[in-house]
Amino acid sequence: MGVVLIVGGAPGLGQLAVERFRAAGDDVLLVDENAPARGLDEADARGGFAFVQGDLLDPSLAPLAATRAVENFGSIDTLLVTASLGTGAPLVDWTPDLWDRSVGINLKMPFFFAQAAAPHLAVSANPCILFLSSTASLRGQAGAHGFQAAKAGLSGLVRSLAAELGPQGVRVNALLPGWIDTPFNNSFWEAQPQPVAARAAMDGRIPLRRHGAPNEVVETILFLASPAGAYISGTALVVDGGFTAV
Repeated sequence: MGVVLIVGGAPGLGQLAVERFRAAGDDVLLVDENAPARGLDEADARGGFAFVQGDLLDPSLAPLAATRAVENFGSIDTLLVTASLGTGAPLVDWTPDLWDRSVGINLKMPFFFAQAAAPHLAVSANPCILFLSSTASLRGQAGAHGFQAAKAGLSGLVRSLAAELGPQGVRVNALLPGWIDTPFNNSFWEAQPQPVAARAAMDGRIPLRRHGAPNEVVETILFLASPAGAYISGTALVVDGGFTAV
């Protein structure tokens, strides 16, 4: 049992991660811009739950959340950042504000949450930082400029944090999901002229011939956060059914 600080609880991977950590008996503090899904705001016998709502780009939010986690539950053992912003637009339509928000949510925000959590992680017996990234950091896709640049930067951030925090026992990794069946991807498919055919064509390019299920990503998160992942640090682990391998 431990204390998990989760940033981003939208339906899909974030919400499922909260539920699975709580089911395992961990205490969870969730940070998000929106109120938690029904059921997540009730503590139960398997572990406590607390929620902090705020603008993820507010520089005061990360230290506030870290302090609240320690005040509520006594420590931080895992920092999991699942919040992402998948903005896409043709090159000509990208504005400074659009770019800044994309890079802010996908790269700047994870850095400052890691900075805020690091002193507390350093005294944990099983300290772990996990960033939810994307296979978009490995492959090009037209229009996804800010998203792809930021996610590629996140892999570099993982390496620098692993180098600096490793001597304190803190391991740092990124998880790179491919096409996962979550609401995050709905807008992409809805924008296709023939959504059903487009998704079927994509599944045909994935060696396992299907989208991944959310639990297949979350189970990997739980493994990396557990003592079983104690010697894994500084890596970007791909969970994509083989999509980027072929």
